[in-house]
Amino acid sequence: MPSAIVDAHGIQKRYGETPILTGLDLQVQEGTIGALLGPNGAGKTTLVRILSTLTRFDGGDVSICGHDVVREPTAVQRVISLTGQYAALDEMLTGEENLLLAARLRRLSRNDARRRSHDLLERFELTGAARKTAKTYSGGMKRKLDLAMSLIGEPRVLFLDEPTTGLDPRSRNVLWDLVRELKTSGVTVLLTTQYLEEADQLADRITMIHHGRVAVEGPAEELKRQVGNEVLRLHFLDHRTTMRASLALRDQQMTPTPDDNSIQIATDGTTLHIHTVLGQLMDASIATESIALHKPTLDDVFLSLTDTPTIADETDRKVPA
Repeated sequence: MPSAIVDAHGIQKRYGETPILTGLDLQVQEGTIGALLGPNGAGKTTLVRILSTLTRFDGGDVSICGHDVVREPTAVQRVISLTGQYAALDEMLTGEENLLLAARLRRLSRNDARRRSHDLLERFELTGAARKTAKTYSGGMKRKLDLAMSLIGEPRVLFLDEPTTGLDPRSRNVLWDLVRELKTSGVTVLLTTQYLEEADQLADRITMIHHGRVAVEGPAEELKRQVGNEVLRLHFLDHRTTMRASLALRDQQMTPTPDDNSIQIATDGTTLHIHTVLGQLMDASIATESIALHKPTLDDVFLSLTDTPTIADETDRKVPA
């Protein structure tokens, strides 16, 4: 396997007496999309700030494109770009002026700045709004302009910290398509996200962080297989009935669920196994409100690793930042 373009080993970071990263390893291969997931306080944003030379760390080694982030920060900054959680725009400038400003900050010549700005406005379908002030842009347009500004210097590695937070589903899909295009053009992308569906859709490799370390990593489908082939979700009338059902099914392989009145059981999906589970409930005189059979999602992987309920809905599959 070729050496990773983003290569971090044993990263440690504390804020006062609080450990944030406790020996974290991360590798991202060139030309791929990597995703960082984890609960609140897992250290995702801290890690991105370390990788992008914005935050010093207490131990470990990090290199980007072969450049050490401590000894060669300027060389690292030349090959990376970062789009944060909030659009970094001057809302009093037009879209075109924002891009030209970003280009000049990247030390592009005047001609190159105009060429790159024109190309990016077309690529992100912002040509019609190029002469309008950014304050008149919708949330999705601002996010696209922010991403375009990050690409003005043609970075080899792009860090995206929760790039679609606050966007409506249509704008989110547009951003997903743009991220896929970046990969096709050869840009390596590392993103943090609140949306499990986003990581599932975009990432070649997912890294889940818990307690300051990598809990598990791999392609989405591989992580889902670790939970089980399928999950049988049983919903009950109330919490008391759910507890009774848990005792009746204690010999089954149960996985955490965000719903207090539900139980999830790993299953091979066969009629025999489902009949066995329902038979155990019938023997204990326990009725179910509903039964659903579904393949594991990244929600199930996240819950099985953290044992922490999420406040999630089935559409967005959102987890804590």
